[in-house]
Amino acid sequence: MKAVVCRSPGDLVLEDRAAPGAPPAGWALVAVSHIGICGTDYHIFEGKHPFLAYPRIMGHEVSGTIVEAGEGVELAVGEPVIINPYLACGKCIACRQGKPNCCVRIEVLGVHRDGAMAEQILVPAQNLYPANGLSLADAAAVEFLAIGAHAVRRARAEPGARTLVIGAGPIGLGTAIFARIAGLDVSLLDMSTERLDFAKGELGFATLDGSQKAAAELVRDATGAEGFDVVFDATGNTASVQSAFAHVAHGGTLVLVSVVKDDIVFSDPEFHKREMTLVGSRNALKADFDHVAASIRNGAVPLAKLVTHRTTLAGTPYDLARWAHEKSGLIKAVIEIA
Repeated sequence: MKAVVCRSPGDLVLEDRAAPGAPPAGWALVAVSHIGICGTDYHIFEGKHPFLAYPRIMGHEVSGTIVEAGEGVELAVGEPVIINPYLACGKCIACRQGKPNCCVRIEVLGVHRDGAMAEQILVPAQNLYPANGLSLADAAAVEFLAIGAHAVRRARAEPGARTLVIGAGPIGLGTAIFARIAGLDVSLLDMSTERLDFAKGELGFATLDGSQKAAAELVRDATGAEGFDVVFDATGNTASVQSAFAHVAHGGTLVLVSVVKDDIVFSDPEFHKREMTLVGSRNALKADFDHVAASIRNGAVPLAKLVTHRTTLAGTPYDLARWAHEKSGLIKAVIEIA
């Protein structure tokens, strides 16, 4: 089969690889249809991912069709599916508590093991969800949107809560969309005027332009110096995460959607006087995938506006390398398997 392989940082090629073969019991062989390109993929290509062994087939935002089912698998051949790329052990403390998204021994397709930038892939059946009427193009967007949907659910905010999403990239936009679906009053903060213009003009969000004024001033002006009830940081930027603590209202919640490699430092007196809640959010659960799929079906997610770039498997080595640097107009890129 054909596969796109990142052999080392900056070295992305289309190769012939052995097909996966027949699926073992409990697994299924999937013909890949569409793959979303994630920020993680760009980081892997650029050599910025801290825990990754090369060479690696990337790709974890995936849809496809069942080609062959292993023993005990109830999915039918020809079934269109959404792939949950988080492979959990099923035995650790997190898995026993129903949180396979933060499994102690988690393996993410395209990161810890080879992913879906290929014509076929083997996946445990428990990680395959029937698309149930979603197009395969739309089904490939479910995973990245589920990250934001999960973060919103983790916040446990009441409808009407004054909410700030920091970072207007794909994960931040997904978080903002699902915060709005949950009835929250959402504003987006970013340093990119282009991204904010898209968020405001195309998606209808209130925006705070960090390139024009300090974030602390923008938050003060937007909230009458009270701060936001809920703040989501989806930037992956250490300085942004650390400054986000000061944007939270007394009694409010800060949700860390993105992850950074550095230690996070904050003022303990400021944290305590607010009686803040600090929440980590990692990956997503089946309930989040289901919520996203239902929201796409009912028209609540403007996917046609979010998917801005497309390529083929053969075109991926050139296009992904280009898009890693040419960000203008780019929200979400998708690989379409011919």
